[in-house]
Amino acid sequence: MWDIELYETENGKVPVLDTFQSVKCVNKKLYAKMFRDIDLLEEKGFELTEPFSKPMENGIYELRTCFGNNIVRVFYFFFYGNKIVLTNGYIKKTNKTPPGELKKAIKYKCDYERRCGK
Repeated sequence: MWDIELYETENGKVPVLDTFQSVKCVNKKLYAKMFRDIDLLEEKGFELTEPFSKPMENGIYELRTCFGNNIVRVFYFFFYGNKIVLTNGYIKKTNKTPPGELKKAIKYKCDYERRCGK
C-alpha cells in the first residue's frame, strides 16, 4: 500500500485541489471516478499501468481518468517511503498534453525534492 500526498507550495497552495474543484463542477461522476482511480493508484503504485497510468518525463506520471467524453489527467511522482505525490492536473480538451501543465508538474517535483530531500 502506498501513501498519497498532495503537493503543497512553500506558500501553502495545493495546485491539485484546483483540478479536483474543476472536475467536480464539470461532472460529479467523473469526480467520483477520479478518486476511485486515485484509490487504485494508492493500492497498486508502480504496478498501475495503461490505461490508468502513463509515464511522462523526468519521473512524472499521469493518472488517466475517463467518464464518457470527459477526461481528466492528474500528474504525480513517486518518492521515498512508498509515497506518491499528486502535483497538478487538468481537464483534457485536446489530444496533446498541454506543455505548461507538464512543466508545472516537473517544477513541483523539483521543489518537493529540494525541500524534502532526494
